Order: sequence, then C-alpha cells, then structure tokens
Amino acid sequence: MRGWRTVRSLATAAAILVAAGWATPSGAQSAPEAIKARGTLLGGVKYDTPPFGFVDQDNQVVGFDVDLVKEVARAAGVGVELVKVTSPTRIPMLVSGNVDVVAASMTHTPDREKTIDFSITYYTGAQTLLVPDKSPIRGLKDLQGKTVAVQQGTTLERTLAALAPGAKVLPFRDYTGAWLAVRQGRADALTGSYDIMRGFLRGAPGFKIVGEKFSVEPFGIGVRKGDAAMRDFVNRVLRDLWASRRYHELYRKWFELDPEIPIPGAQ
Repeated sequence: MRGWRTVRSLATAAAILVAAGWATPSGAQSAPEAIKARGTLLGGVKYDTPPFGFVDQDNQVVGFDVDLVKEVARAAGVGVELVKVTSPTRIPMLVSGNVDVVAASMTHTPDREKTIDFSITYYTGAQTLLVPDKSPIRGLKDLQGKTVAVQQGTTLERTLAALAPGAKVLPFRDYTGAWLAVRQGRADALTGSYDIMRGFLRGAPGFKIVGEKFSVEPFGIGVRKGDAAMRDFVNRVLRDLWASRRYHELYRKWFELDPEIPIPGAQ
C-alpha cells in the first residue's frame, strides 16, 4: 500500500509541476547541462522487462533499453546511474527530476506527449498474447470470459479492453506480477509487446505466443517537456548509432535478428 501511495504522490507532483509550467523553468539548466555538471546521467529503466530492461543471473541490470541509455551517457561523456522505474512511475519520475531520461519500453502516444517529450522512434513493437501450451486460446476471439494479465496504465491495457471487451482484465503494476499470475494459473493469458513475450519464453518451457499481432507500439525515449536540447541530443545519438551500425549490433544482441524498420531520419 505504501508503494502505491508513493506512485500516486509522484503522479500528483508531476501533474502540479507540468500545470504550473515548472518542469523546465525559464532560465534553468537544460538536462544536458545538468548532466554535464553532475557528471552522471540518471537513466530510468525497467528491471523486469526482458529483453529491454531486466536483472540477469549475475544480478546486473541489462537489456536493449539499458544499452541505449549507456550509449547516451557515453556520447555525453559522463557516467550512468540506472534508476528502476515501472509503467506507472516512469513519467512521474521523469517530470519530478528523479531521472534525466526514461528508456522503458514506452509507447509514444499523443496523451503522454501532453506531459513529456519523446525522442524519435527507436523500436516498433506489436502487442500479442502469451498462454500455457495446453491453453485453448488461439487469439483475441478466444478471450471471452478469460482472465488476461496486463500492466496497468499502459497502451496494452487500453488496446486489450477495446479489442477484447469480453475478457477479464487483471492489471498489475509491473510485468513481474503479470507474468507470475500466468505461471501460477491465476490468469489465462498475458498480453504485451511481442519481443517482451519472447523474452519471457526464454528459459520458461510450457508457454507459447499465440494469434496475430494486434497493435503497433512505437517506443520512444522520454525527456522532460520542453527540453529541446535533451530531446535533440538523444535523437542525434540514436541516429549516429544507426549510421555507425552500432544500433544493429545491439539489436541483434537482444532480439537475435536484424532491425527491419530504420530509425527516422537515419536512412
């Protein structure tokens, strides 16, 4: 309960800051200037979402998003401090200044753009379903009356409700709880981005991905609203990574295939 109160408090603080126009005060340092002065980039990443951000067997935080944050820090000539975020906390923590950027499998939407700014799209995902091997579920049409675990407050939750109104949505604050619910039989299916579902399948026999992909999820790195200097810097780093093919190397490392969609402006 205390953790949820903290999330609500952060969300309230974020809303107040944005409404008052204090997220990036006039005359204040831009994020790149503050990062240079501090000597460290504070990167908000997830700890439970393979292959984007997760804790490996050596207790290290790793993943595609994590590597991109490290590349941004390297380009800025500073160190990096990884800060754990979840879907409900990632925007409040960015707006309140607890992190400089958020790379947390976050879909760029018009609604979120009212509160923060986004980099260019660095990854395009697609929503799908994960179920036990013996499940009769083959796709969205089979979800009537079924319990589906999903992260609360996400585009995933809204898309599921729109496309499968007969499903019983079981929301969780993070992927860990949602994935555990399916593994324990408390949910019939888990929904999420295709490559995240693939990440959960590694080392977890007895489960499978079913049906067609049913949404398009353009991921962007979040920066504070109005900080054009930080947004432009992140965009430049992403385009440079593509041009140098370092992006391709990282993509193959985590997804085991080549990127199909170029980073905007980097063709």
